[in-house]
Amino acid sequence: METNKENFVQLVDENDQPVGIMEKYEAHKKAALHRAISVFIVNSKGDWLIHRRALDKYHSNGLWTNATCSHPYPDESYLEAAKRRLKYEMGINCELIPLFHFIYQEKVNDELTEHELDHVFFGVSDDVPIHNTGEVEEWKYIPYRQLQEDVENHPEKYTVWFKIILKKVKAYIDKENLTESSCR
Repeated sequence: METNKENFVQLVDENDQPVGIMEKYEAHKKAALHRAISVFIVNSKGDWLIHRRALDKYHSNGLWTNATCSHPYPDESYLEAAKRRLKYEMGINCELIPLFHFIYQEKVNDELTEHELDHVFFGVSDDVPIHNTGEVEEWKYIPYRQLQEDVENHPEKYTVWFKIILKKVKAYIDKENLTESSCR
């Protein structure tokens, strides 16, 4: 029987060793540790691309988050997944570099929990997003300081993973001097 790999996630242990696959919704319901990707994009002015998740997403719908976030297919590398989803969600092709990975577990509603080994990627692009309306309600570029202030003042508007990693991504970008404009 052929299965739709888009509906499945790769379960892993804390060392990122595969331990099976599970239907995506079930993995979130059971809080099963699985692979994920998060992509952060800034433009040449140093503004950060964020998007508001489509209103019909099964969790975290209508919340603001990073340029793209998703799960690799069970047979796909993290980088392949990051590039695929960035193109699919935002219509952007650009070089991505891996920053870091981490594990987190957070409830996203009464039924579902994100428990992910999340690989975080970074890219610089001046492409104007052509967003997939099934994934993205709206998008904008925003200076980092303004974004950080809004996250602090209105945390309920942002996804749980975005709030966890935003400052880590900024610190890594600054430490490695990844953009000429230092991502204001």
